[in-house]
Amino acid sequence: MLPTRPAWALVLAYSIALSGCDDDPQPTPTADAGTEGAWDGGYTVLEEHGDYTEDPGVLAPCSFLPAVGTTPDTCPEPSQFDLSACNRASLGSLPRDGKYRLLVRQEIPLEDGGSRGSAFTTAITLRSDGGPDTLADTLITSKVQEGGDFRLYTETLQADGGSNRHLFLGCQVTAPDRFTGCWGRCVNGRVRARATFDAYRMTWPNGNGEPESSGGLDLVSESYVAQGLPVDIYVAKEHAYVVSIHFASRPGKAGGLTVFDVKDRKHPVLKKVISLPADNYWNGVWAKGDALYVASESTGIVVFDISDPGNPAFVRSVPSGAAPLNIHTVLVDGDRLYGMAPSPEGSTFVFDVSRPLEPVLSQKIHFPPTASYDGPHDAFAYGGRLYINHTSAGYYVADVSNLEDVKLLGSYAYANSFSHHNAVGTFAGRTIAFEGAEGPGTHLRVLDVTDPAHIVKIGEYKKRPVTSIHNMLLVGSRLYIAWYHEGVRVLDVSNPTRPHEVAHFNTFRETDPERSDDTYEGAMGIRVPGDGYVYAVDTSRGLMIFKQP
Repeated sequence: MLPTRPAWALVLAYSIALSGCDDDPQPTPTADAGTEGAWDGGYTVLEEHGDYTEDPGVLAPCSFLPAVGTTPDTCPEPSQFDLSACNRASLGSLPRDGKYRLLVRQEIPLEDGGSRGSAFTTAITLRSDGGPDTLADTLITSKVQEGGDFRLYTETLQADGGSNRHLFLGCQVTAPDRFTGCWGRCVNGRVRARATFDAYRMTWPNGNGEPESSGGLDLVSESYVAQGLPVDIYVAKEHAYVVSIHFASRPGKAGGLTVFDVKDRKHPVLKKVISLPADNYWNGVWAKGDALYVASESTGIVVFDISDPGNPAFVRSVPSGAAPLNIHTVLVDGDRLYGMAPSPEGSTFVFDVSRPLEPVLSQKIHFPPTASYDGPHDAFAYGGRLYINHTSAGYYVADVSNLEDVKLLGSYAYANSFSHHNAVGTFAGRTIAFEGAEGPGTHLRVLDVTDPAHIVKIGEYKKRPVTSIHNMLLVGSRLYIAWYHEGVRVLDVSNPTRPHEVAHFNTFRETDPERSDDTYEGAMGIRVPGDGYVYAVDTSRGLMIFKQP
């Protein structure tokens, strides 16, 4: 989760800022997860549109009238908006409180006098209790919400002393959880942008009448994690190991490791909290035997002894003697420990863990960068191959059967990719990968990787266009996904060309403590260790345990 973004992602996730993770137990390579008769292996290759690239079209029947580049006397102001086609009376039904994520379609002028659309997302929080109204976690200068009048105005100072002004006007309510409107932005009095937007409230029940949960994914318990921002989990020896990062939405809270005894799933017991000075951005976690491996932003991989599972003891960091090293995620496959180090290192470290508490560096896998921000974010080992999410370069398949001769067998790139997480299995005799990027509007891709030199997309699954997918885990023909604001989603993928949802739990609640406007809020880490339960980590609610449907 959340490595430094490349420049294009900062623009596309823009958030009108006013100016993850990680892996899961591996299935056996010989198993065929497809239900007999459910899928015969046939498919139609789907066209790849990439992420963030599709123009959603005009999102509201209103407009900000001044042309980009002009300098009106006052800019922006309500009189410069055409709202004549809007049903503004419907805005009176908008609640006084709520968190919304906005899909914004900006109009980009072209040299021939025409224009094209460019989409990005931002977020607003509305409060009626006197607390701060915010736009992308920045204070809103003024708000009007009276009857059919809905206006949000912000003004910030530029480095040169000038002003940067935004005005959002509501147009109409389109569903119980959605409304549309228009936006204008002026810098130093000059029109810099105009757009329409579609605002989705991040709560349930939503406009589709979706309840809190479905399909038997019932909540058994939840345990708050006070240590930083919780992002990932591993379950071993009837203990849950939750790792956290320090993050802007939790000022003053360092990350680290939080340990729960989960023998009684209804009543987890907090056993220990660990945070090392100057080393507490811990984003990924895995266990093997008596060893617990934690991915560290500063020191590579931190090794703990969990022979006493409720009382992890620090052993060492690997690779030993190395300069500061950001290992973002970890994965154990047999006697190998993989540590993925994204940009600027851009390498996957491979350790021999035949003696779990004594990892020995065996190899460093590095592929020449092909994008401005390139490097392994996460990986999945299957059948002698390593399936690597290579961020902006896309999705890689490497032969790692011989570490002395690692070969890149193929890759799958798509426009504006930030390939983030994946799972792989066998269906109808074919090797199928489930891949997800990270960022607003990202979704699940289903890829046939049987021939890595010719990877094709055969299926996909999407949620709301303003939310981000995160981690996933394939168990038989069920795909368990931690989908940030969308909570935990369980898909039946027995026919990989047609994934369909069979269970869910909406973990995100607007009133949860420390909820921010950030894209990366909600369900993040997920494990299904085979004990009849699903374990997830939510950024605000902490450790959540569900009955496995």
